[in-house]
Amino acid sequence: MSNGPAGHVARSTVRPNSETTRRTPMRTFLHTDDGVTIDSVYDPGAVVYDASCPPAGDLAFVVAHGFTGDVDKPHVRRVAEAFTRHGAVVTFSFRGHGASGGRSTVGDREVLDLAAAVRWARELGHTRVATVGFSMGGSVVLRHAALYREGDEAGGAGGDAVGDGGARTDAVVSVSAPARWYYRGTPHMRRLHWLVTRPEGRLVGRYGFRTRIHHRDWNPVPMSPVEAVPRIAPTPLLVVHGDRDGYFPLDHPRMLAAAAGDHGELWLEPGMGHAEHAATEELLGRIGDWAVGRSG
Repeated sequence: MSNGPAGHVARSTVRPNSETTRRTPMRTFLHTDDGVTIDSVYDPGAVVYDASCPPAGDLAFVVAHGFTGDVDKPHVRRVAEAFTRHGAVVTFSFRGHGASGGRSTVGDREVLDLAAAVRWARELGHTRVATVGFSMGGSVVLRHAALYREGDEAGGAGGDAVGDGGARTDAVVSVSAPARWYYRGTPHMRRLHWLVTRPEGRLVGRYGFRTRIHHRDWNPVPMSPVEAVPRIAPTPLLVVHGDRDGYFPLDHPRMLAAAAGDHGELWLEPGMGHAEHAATEELLGRIGDWAVGRSG
């Protein structure tokens, strides 16, 4: 546990050049608006004492993992470690994953999980928050940014903006995300649909992947990622996709980029596969630099 005030960056009167220290991560269970407990980790990251650097501590990355991931999976920890070079990092397990409560709704109610994590980052003192999502998490960060906008009227988690400024984001990065629901055009996605929709598939998810999947169909069907994207403006948006993604072909990121218009950027990464496992250290570093520069 951190001994200092949450979100506070200790400052020394003596500033040796390029000296970097690390503070202790903290772990807790957050509670979503619908009462689900979410296993979450806060890493304050590296604090750099260098007069040539901007003040540290105001930016937090909130990382939304892909389906069957969780906060303790090595690929999620690797992403978190990369982003600690740019700011603090909040990671969490979506509902139904790992030690979190509830059952996965595969991108629907998960928006509430992300909102709880963003609120926590702000409660810890961070004035800027960048949400970075991968695959399923990539669709969640898009819908979250569309739904949680400062100054909007209150609405429902699956439809209109909820008007919760404390849960809003300042920059959005969506990696390897689908543009539309129910896509089954690749073998990987056909297997995923079997996992989610069949009782025997959900057993494999529970015991093979530590992922408890809800048996009910979506009702109502949530706003799709491509429908969400135009509502994100003017919040900066970055869409990242590999040209060897085995889940979602390139028409998905191109649809998202077209829907974003001038307020979005598209990075098509040569040779990259799908989501966290395929994200190189170099790519994660570029994403971190983008978020630092675009989050206000």
